[in-house]
Amino acid sequence: MNTAASARILAAHQPARILCVDDEPNILSSLRRLFRSQGYEVLTADSGAAGLTLLEKENVDLIISDMRMPEMDGAHFLEHARGLCPDALRLLLTGYADVQSILNAINRGEIYRYITKPWDDTDILLVVRHALERKALEQERRRLEDLTRRQNEELKALNAELESRVKQRTFELTQVNEKLKTSFLTSIKVFSNLIETRGGNLAGHSRRVADLSRKIALKMGLGTQETQDVFIASLLHNIGKIGFSDDMLAMPVWRMKGDSLALYRKHPARGEQMLMPLEDLRDAAAIIRSQHERFDGEGFPDGLAGFNIPVGARILALASDYDKLQIGVLVQRELQPEEAAPLIIQSSGKRYDPVVVAAFQEIVSGSSPLIADVLQDEAASSADLRAGMIVARDLLNRDGSLLLSAGHKLTGRLIEQISHFEKSTGSPLTIHVRKEGNKP
Repeated sequence: MNTAASARILAAHQPARILCVDDEPNILSSLRRLFRSQGYEVLTADSGAAGLTLLEKENVDLIISDMRMPEMDGAHFLEHARGLCPDALRLLLTGYADVQSILNAINRGEIYRYITKPWDDTDILLVVRHALERKALEQERRRLEDLTRRQNEELKALNAELESRVKQRTFELTQVNEKLKTSFLTSIKVFSNLIETRGGNLAGHSRRVADLSRKIALKMGLGTQETQDVFIASLLHNIGKIGFSDDMLAMPVWRMKGDSLALYRKHPARGEQMLMPLEDLRDAAAIIRSQHERFDGEGFPDGLAGFNIPVGARILALASDYDKLQIGVLVQRELQPEEAAPLIIQSSGKRYDPVVVAAFQEIVSGSSPLIADVLQDEAASSADLRAGMIVARDLLNRDGSLLLSAGHKLTGRLIEQISHFEKSTGSPLTIHVRKEGNKP
């Protein structure tokens, strides 16, 4: 062992206390002089019983006992001493070659070493020094183990606390993020509603187109982000018309010609330009630009064809035309859904993507309906509403304008406003709320 390291360890426990037990006074005197000269504190006892009495009051680092003593020999004494002072190292002095006695002391007293009489001072000092170094090392090992255990427990507790904080913070951020997403979509819906307030029969058009586009996207198996992009693009697909005059907005497409038709054909590109500064809306902006492209390549503004047209634009084109056929924008009269659907289907592969048409046909025919919304919400009157309920579908006025966006949590104040609106308009509202088991 490194001498400097030994010195540091021993210094922390100085002076070491040694108990010497022997029935011969001259032996005790020799041991006391020898060890005191080395700086040790020496206690003595002239019998095993006296040694045990001393150990009941004092704590020692090392015990040296003679083997052959009256009434209680060294083996018995060290056995009892181990119970009173278990951390003390035990040495046995023996003056005769009694192997069985030494084995008894080793087995019962768990002695560290035995030393024969007469001893050599240098040898016994070296044995005691090594014994005390071993004891110091053992104490240091235990101290470090205890320190490591405490630190591990503290670290475990800290990790648990940090994990709890991270979970709480993650939950809070998720809630904030969901609120931001809801507010973002609500803002888009409100803005879309504002665009259409000047459009007469266009009121509610974008919302209906967005709803159908979302269903088609889900039916086609599009991912969450692609479905979101086509939904937003559908809500804002008329943003490029924001500068149109009232007469231009009210004019059906089938009546447009010359300058009015040229201006109309510019609105998809203008819509894209208006949204391009918003990074999160750039994919939606690309869909808006291509909303009037045709699958056969005869559309505008870029003359794209087939699968070169963004999939969201292919969906938007069909959904928008289906609604426009019903509000008299594309043809001279308003068509019923059962009249508009065949016109859409007949244009498969020409104006519209056949895959999109197939998904649309499944939805309108009811052969494979999307029932997720039906499963997740239930209709309620204003009298049935309670604070904390979640609005499952956009709440609309009779003219199609947005009153309350889906995902909104109802409060007592909002419920009062809904009830007051019903009374002032004389028109009861049907509010779709999420079922109890489907609340996020």
